[in-house]
Amino acid sequence: MKSRSLILTLALLFISVFAFSQNKDDKRVMMDAEKSIKLLKSSDEGLEKFMDNASGYVVFPNVGEGALIIGAASGNGVVYSDGVPIGMASLKKLDIGLQAGGEAYTQIIFFETEEALNEFKEENFELSAEAKVVMVEKGASKNANYNDGVVVFVKSKAGAMADISVGSQKFSYSEF
Repeated sequence: MKSRSLILTLALLFISVFAFSQNKDDKRVMMDAEKSIKLLKSSDEGLEKFMDNASGYVVFPNVGEGALIIGAASGNGVVYSDGVPIGMASLKKLDIGLQAGGEAYTQIIFFETEEALNEFKEENFELSAEAKVVMVEKGASKNANYNDGVVVFVKSKAGAMADISVGSQKFSYSEF
């Protein structure tokens, strides 16, 4: 009987520590990420194959970008492994070129291999201007393929942006 109460106590302690370790902003981002996953799947049913077969993925549900010659973007997201949230991520983008406007979008990055996911988690990951980005539209994922173990999908939410620029996106990661 004592071992049963000890196990129950430890289980409750684990659950309460996990639940309170996430702040209010992280919980909001997690809820937005789940909504974005549903929206992306309904926009392009082929994305489900990436979610099912990828070693992991990160969903940035709300990325904001603005530019007038120099542009910047940022957003927070959730990192998933085997469909389970394992941590939080942030995105920072800086670029320069012929650009003007502002927009909001959702971005999801799939990692084909465990090595690609680990590179992201170790914060050695960066997307440059050469990265191939697939706009989420009906059927767009059918022709999408991994490039160096990574494929990126973007779904525009609002705004307008004219953009011919060069830059990069940097990411940070923190485990729960």
